[in-house]
Amino acid sequence: MGKEMSNELGQINISDEVIGIIAGVAATECYGLVGMASRNIQDGIAELLRREHLNRGVEVRLEGDRLMIDLYIIVEYGVNISEVAHNVMEKVKYTVENVVGLNVAKVNIRVQGVRVASEMAKRRE
Repeated sequence: MGKEMSNELGQINISDEVIGIIAGVAATECYGLVGMASRNIQDGIAELLRREHLNRGVEVRLEGDRLMIDLYIIVEYGVNISEVAHNVMEKVKYTVENVVGLNVAKVNIRVQGVRVASEMAKRRE
């Protein structure tokens, strides 16, 4: 679907995938976030996405000029999940509005998993 904008020089089309990548990159810059997760969880296991597939962990919906973004994330064990989610919401909203120029109405966070650091796993063994 995407967003179409026009100005005196011509027309600009921004795809949902591009908006998703911008939102995914902005989210991964936040402290406490391990990475993006696939929207589809299989067998209760969230798959951590590589950087080149970040848009698979982002769902973009456009209603008029209002943009809704759903992010599927994996957080680091031991962090305050609500604080991480709040920071991700603010960062994504700010970045998308400044880069794309669209009003972001909502950023919804779906925590798909918690990742335990390898050092903590070694201590338990």
